[in-house]
Amino acid sequence: MPEISYCHPLSNLPLKSFPYRFVDPLSGDSFPVINGIPRFCPSENYSSSFGFQWNKFSSTQLDFYSGSDHSEQRFFSETGWDPGELSNCTVLEVGSGAGRFSEVFLRTTTGVLHSVDYSNAVEANRRNNSLYGERLQLSQASIYQLPFTDNTFDKVFCFGVLQHTPSFDESVAALIRKVRIGGEIVIDFYPIKGWYTKIHSKYLLRPITKRIPKPFLLQIIRLNIRLMLVLFDLLCRLRLGFLTRFIPITDVRGFPGSLTPAQRREWAVMDTFDAFTPEYDNPQRLKDVVRMFTSFGCEVTFAGLVTYPAGSSTVVRAVKRVG
Repeated sequence: MPEISYCHPLSNLPLKSFPYRFVDPLSGDSFPVINGIPRFCPSENYSSSFGFQWNKFSSTQLDFYSGSDHSEQRFFSETGWDPGELSNCTVLEVGSGAGRFSEVFLRTTTGVLHSVDYSNAVEANRRNNSLYGERLQLSQASIYQLPFTDNTFDKVFCFGVLQHTPSFDESVAALIRKVRIGGEIVIDFYPIKGWYTKIHSKYLLRPITKRIPKPFLLQIIRLNIRLMLVLFDLLCRLRLGFLTRFIPITDVRGFPGSLTPAQRREWAVMDTFDAFTPEYDNPQRLKDVVRMFTSFGCEVTFAGLVTYPAGSSTVVRAVKRVG
């Protein structure tokens, strides 16, 4: 197998690849290669629920499956990037999940994407995007020990991830380290909207639900999703949508309008499971996240709510100014 550009985060030296393993020539540390993906972290970790989820719902959010451009809208609305320019950039995605945004990048550009996830969702990403061949460079690794040299990438994006890490500010710092000076980083996150943010069924029930065996919890959600959808839709029709936060179901109002009833139920099951299983869920105040980027040597170019036809996200875009 040929030499690749991954680096052990501790040695900062190129890793030489051998059949089924990567070996660091300085430290002697070795890393398994499973299904063609180097694994720089333990297979079981705090993100295991996401690995279970994305391998169960590997295609649900992909545009080609939903018959929409929901993921494409969100990707380009949040980043503000031009597809033509991306083809000539070194780009890192942290937290790929099943590869919904990997697919958008690979389909709309001719560039190479380095994509990392802490869970075995990398398996789903590989299946979904295998047609792009070596343009997708996958690895399984922690956000805190990304296997690349610092100051490497022109652009880094991280969507739907940071609130689910143990330390939000340390995660931001880890991402910034991998961006070159003058390079851009874009993240989104769950915002704290007010005192009522955590008065929500997912926060009230998660201490229990995250301890339930994942297959059993998924079955409970499947059995109840039709009733929950009926109740959710009824409250919205009665203009009592603010009460939906007390129903143990995800907010379905941002789903693509192109979904069939069966697809809508599937998406609702997936998103509800996603809401009730994470080990960590730490929403942030926008001003605090802006302060983090500034303190880590970045110039914030945008901070606020980004809207697109199928929804909205709280986003920070920044340019790294200090190495």
